Order: sequence, then structure tokens, then C-alpha cells
Amino acid sequence: MLIEIKGVQFVNKGAELMLCAIIKQLAITVPEAEICLAHNLYSPYRKRAKVGAYQKINIRKNIFDFNKLFYFLPLKLRHYFKNRFGIVTEADVNVVLDASGFSYGDQWSDVIIHQVANEVARLKKHNKKYIFLPQSLGPFTREKNKQYAQKAFSNASLVFAREIPSFNHVTELLENTKHVHQAPDFTNLLEPTLCDEFAHFQDYIIIVPNSKMLSKRNKDQWWRDNYIATLTSLANKAIALGEKVLILNHSGANDAQLCTEISNSLTTQVQIVEPEGAIQVKSIIARGKFIISSRFHGCVSALSQGIPCIATGWSHKYQELFSEYAMTDLLLPSGISTQDVEQLLESSLDNLEFKKLELEKVAVTYKQQSKEMWEKVFSEIK
Repeated sequence: MLIEIKGVQFVNKGAELMLCAIIKQLAITVPEAEICLAHNLYSPYRKRAKVGAYQKINIRKNIFDFNKLFYFLPLKLRHYFKNRFGIVTEADVNVVLDASGFSYGDQWSDVIIHQVANEVARLKKHNKKYIFLPQSLGPFTREKNKQYAQKAFSNASLVFAREIPSFNHVTELLENTKHVHQAPDFTNLLEPTLCDEFAHFQDYIIIVPNSKMLSKRNKDQWWRDNYIATLTSLANKAIALGEKVLILNHSGANDAQLCTEISNSLTTQVQIVEPEGAIQVKSIIARGKFIISSRFHGCVSALSQGIPCIATGWSHKYQELFSEYAMTDLLLPSGISTQDVEQLLESSLDNLEFKKLELEKVAVTYKQQSKEMWEKVFSEIK
């Protein structure tokens, strides 16, 4: 069985964390399965090869998709390229596990869901499985976006929405919804090893910025204008309280400049940490005393490990995540004053142990739901 893992990469550590989580589950349940990854800007050959993936050719530009031509290649020739060069095509893939995170909805171009809709329908025609793993989906209000989303989700073998709004965005498009389910972010099952390399970061307050808070994808102008100042005030307050602080780069070059800008604004210089891999990122977060994150998977890594987290968000997925973990008071609202931000941090630190206990109780529930999600997936593909 050849499984394509789609929507992952190696720069955004959240996307890489999903890749690691999938590989771990496959190794446990279907160790004989092979995986492949398509090339993209943030998924270089060496990284793909390092995780043991075959290299999938993807010939597609905008709405022009030439992957269907690979089905006309003789099986013997395809096997030759796979075994000799490690190159595979869509025709070789048996299952697609789509872990795109947040790529389908009105915030994105209609071309993206158009491409996926055609791919899902084509795979179904050839008796192959396409599974949308838990992710944020929708809304789909534009006519074309709605049309292609309906085609994609109706032809998928399974669709897992990460939150109630995403689930509703999908089910309202479909007549048959038996294959649509809700499940939490599945990286909560990936337990990092607390290696000695990061032992000196024990009990730090860890700040995880996100450049998307400043981008046009964030429709909230107040946050675009006040984001850096807000994180700076939180960091300075932590320093004033005598806490150890570090800035964690969760997305490589995308967030590097922002991390530097925040660091330069602080009253005391703090270290910027840029781990090589996603497991190292989660391992550092696991050692944290308290997390301040604008990266979704930075929040998940904290909350699922019982570590309280103040967050800012640019989409509905943050609101739903903090609602699930009963920590909505730690998701900063637009327009919040500096005084209120600092008071929230101080009171959270004063009640740290209570919040940790509450989080640990909730985390058990969502880890069980992730296990049930994987049971459905493996029941479908075996």
C-alpha cells in the first residue's frame, strides 16, 4: 500500500508535526505501508528522503492537471521508476491522507478547492481512497467555492472536521454525511522525548509569534496594528515578574523577522530559539512553564500537554480550540488594553497549578477522540 501524505511540509513546524504524527500511527498499525510526498517549495528532496518517502511527481498548474495522464503509463514502467529512482505518480498511490490544516474555504482561492475536487473525484473513479484528516474547513459562500467543495467532500472516503463550525460548513453542502465526522487535532497523540538538549529551557515562559497575525489573511485591523506591541507588553511583564523568557520560532524564515523585531523591543534581551525539527519544538514547549502563542500548533502542543497558554488568533480555529479546552479566557480579544493583558498574565501565573490540572483532564478526552479517529481511518484503508 502506497500512501500519499498531503498538505505537510518542513518549514512550518505545525505542518511537520502533523507529518510526524501520521508516520507514527502508520508505523504502529500498518507498518508495511509505504509513504510518498509531493515536492513543494517548503518540502525539499533531502527532507522528504530523510523520512523514507518516495518522491511523488505532481504536474499541475492552476486548473490544468496532467496527473491523470500517468494512468496511461504501463505498470511495468511505473514500477521501474519507483524501484530504480524512488519516483511515483498518482497512479501508484492507493490512499491520500490530506493534512492541510487550513487550506479550504473562503479565505483561499477557488483554484485550490477546484484542484482538490478534481483529484478526489479522479481517485474515487480509480477505486482509491482520499481522506481529509482533521482540519479547519470553510466557510464556503462563493458559488464556485461551494460547488467544488461539494464535489470534493462528497467523493472523499472520510472527512474529519476539526471543530463544530467546520463540521457544519461541510455537512450543509452534502446530502449524505455518514462519512463526515468531527475529531480534534491529531498531533495531541505525539509525545515528545524530553531530551537533555533542551533541559536548560525548563520553566521558561515561551513566546511563539505568527507573521500571519500581520498579514491580510487576518481581517482584524486592530490586531495588525497592535500585535507586536501586545506580545512585547506580555514579554516585558513576564520579565518584570522575574520569569525566564524565550522566543520560539515555529515557522522558520516566515517568522524570523518578527521574532527579531519583538526581541529588539524588549527591556531585556532574550534568546530566540529556532529548532531544526517539529519534535524539538514540541519538546521545548513541553518544558515550558507558560506559553504565549499565535501559532495554532504551538497552542495545541501546549494545551494537550497540560500547559496553560495565552493566545492570539487570526481565524475561527483558535476560538474553537480554546473553547474545547475550556480556556477561552486566555484567548486575547481584539482591542484588549495593555493593562488587561498584563493582569491576565499575572493572574494566570498565580493560578498556574489549577489551570494545569484542568487542562490535563480535558486533554485525556481529546486524545481518546484522536485514537477513535485513527480507528476509523485504518478501518477504511485496510
